[in-house]
Amino acid sequence: MDLKNRLIIKVNKLLIDKFGIPPRNKSLPNQVDMLIATILSQNTNDNNSYKAFKNLKEKYPTWEKAAKAKRADIENVIKVAGLGKQKSAAIKNFLTDIQKKQNNISLDYLKNYDEKLAINELTNYNGIGVKTASCVLLFSMDRNICPVDTHVHRTVNRIGIVNAKTPEKTFLLLNENFPPQVAHSFHTNLIRLGREICKPKSPSCGICPLNKICKYEGKDLQIKKMHKKNDFMLLDNIETKYSVK
Repeated sequence: MDLKNRLIIKVNKLLIDKFGIPPRNKSLPNQVDMLIATILSQNTNDNNSYKAFKNLKEKYPTWEKAAKAKRADIENVIKVAGLGKQKSAAIKNFLTDIQKKQNNISLDYLKNYDEKLAINELTNYNGIGVKTASCVLLFSMDRNICPVDTHVHRTVNRIGIVNAKTPEKTFLLLNENFPPQVAHSFHTNLIRLGREICKPKSPSCGICPLNKICKYEGKDLQIKKMHKKNDFMLLDNIETKYSVK
């Protein structure tokens, strides 16, 4: 096992000691639900994106009905999540394109794809990036892949697991031979770390469970309060009455 993977496993253990094992959906959510929920989660908090997802499912009980809707109507329904024009365009484009390509709105065919091929396939849809594609794989297909959002990008670079300037490069370096069976807990707990302790400015290094191994040069070991706790993680709460039956 290489140094990077040994460090990932050590960090994962320390984060579990601090935050516990993150809860998961009782069963794997629908892949299209997950993809659209991930689009809605961009640049907003989980509560607002969940409200937008709920609004969308109540307005359009099936994705086929949503595909027939005007982009502006979708924008109005999801406005609570912010970036309505951009997100509604991505949702509308994806639903329209996959219906044309597959003759239905389903990502079941990805089950036969390996991780790299599935990522390439999803990112071919206009408006779908690597983060969204990797979230579909992790949360609704149980693949051992670690999505990289702003929190994961910041924390893994500060810790010294990778050294990369962009989330896309971090994703590639981080997921090279990623150690098995830890992606979900590692990803989810890193988000909690980034939200509650390892903030972009003035991180609370003094209470961080990783302060002894972290290589962040701006480390401030003064004891500070942890930021507001947030146990609600959108992508682990998509298995609801609003999911596709």
